[in-house]
Amino acid sequence: MIANRRLTEEQYQQNFADIHPPFENREGAIIEANRCIMCYDAPCIKMCPTHINIPKFIKQIATDNVKGSARTIFTDNIMGASCSKVCPVEKLCEGSCVYNLLHEEPIQIARLQRYSTEKAMYNNWQLFERKPSLGKKVAVVGAGPAGLACAFYLAKEGVDVTIFEKESKGGGLMTYGIAAYKVTPEFCEDEVKYITSIGGIDIRYNQELGKDVHLKDLQDNFDAVFLGIGVGIARRLDISGEDSQGVEDAISYIYNLRTNDFSSVPVGDKVVVIGLGMTAIDAATQAKRLGAKDVTIVYRRTENEKPCTDVELDIAKLDGCNMEYLAAPKEVYAENGNVKTLVCSRMKLGDADASGRRSPVETGETFEIECDMIIKAAGQTPFEGLISNYELQNSYGKVSVNSAYETNWKGVFAGGDCINGGKEVVNAAQDGKLAARSILEYILN
Repeated sequence: MIANRRLTEEQYQQNFADIHPPFENREGAIIEANRCIMCYDAPCIKMCPTHINIPKFIKQIATDNVKGSARTIFTDNIMGASCSKVCPVEKLCEGSCVYNLLHEEPIQIARLQRYSTEKAMYNNWQLFERKPSLGKKVAVVGAGPAGLACAFYLAKEGVDVTIFEKESKGGGLMTYGIAAYKVTPEFCEDEVKYITSIGGIDIRYNQELGKDVHLKDLQDNFDAVFLGIGVGIARRLDISGEDSQGVEDAISYIYNLRTNDFSSVPVGDKVVVIGLGMTAIDAATQAKRLGAKDVTIVYRRTENEKPCTDVELDIAKLDGCNMEYLAAPKEVYAENGNVKTLVCSRMKLGDADASGRRSPVETGETFEIECDMIIKAAGQTPFEGLISNYELQNSYGKVSVNSAYETNWKGVFAGGDCINGGKEVVNAAQDGKLAARSILEYILN
């Protein structure tokens, strides 16, 4: 049975409390910072997509120079506060820490990064001074990580930036697409305010590309345009019964959860989540924390091929989610229009493809999982219709750009998920920063 309120308000607050709590005091941060041996070749820097000078900001914390630490982080990644909460650090900076080679716990880089960036945000430290206006205007489409990063680094150099955002709040994926126990809407709002406090950035909400604003108009009225429109269309399964009542897509489900009270979000007794990426984990764990009695994650490969990280999978396991590997959805069986059963094909791994990844193939065996809700998290597709309508050069819907992040439209640049198909927040932030450099060179030459 799908229902709304299943738990008490206290239980909701406990279930969705900060999963990675910050340091409780200054001393804890300083002690952890002093563990860092300040590697001269710093593998953590190489593994960070934005190349933050990690040993430097950690040393600044160790010497109680928190302002300097925050400035070091924001110089390379203005989304540093977000990234400290949502980055898969176990496969990036912390995963490359030399302490791993010694079989010791790596430096808590993300937690230290959170320590200094949150202090900067909540104390409203103005760490950068905006240069005088250059008299140049740039339009940014999308107030997500890529758009905000691009806007900030342009504004810092004296460019006047107008952001057009289709939602009523900024933050993009951070605000609408991340598990509620990782970031709160209040944090996202504070971050947007902090980033735009440098000045020269005007955000116009409820302005959707292709509906309220059009690319040709932006191209004509601004010196350059940056597209940070992301991805956001859930991939269909194309199986019988997919449109039955109780079948949701993970993007919409998480969006609904992030924009409503927990008690008002419907959840089933027996929930099946299809997929094993980060979004699938977020959907599964949140369904469990909303009060679902049974959550099963269905994945067509084995655990060894999973797209999510070990840390994310452990969260799902600790929350009591069941795993069904080598299984692919075949049919949704419904009664009176409501989901009753998911029929799955039993799979096996076949030959490896060109990338070396073995493809799943059907064995001919099927089995059923009783359920009253199915959440699809089998990937996302770009906004192909929008991109095609504007005749943007693309590869299967992903916007194509050159080395300067410029599209086939003159003066129109792009970055983030709309060009990479959906990577991490830190990748989008790097795209926005690098695109800003290219845009600055373009409008000044």
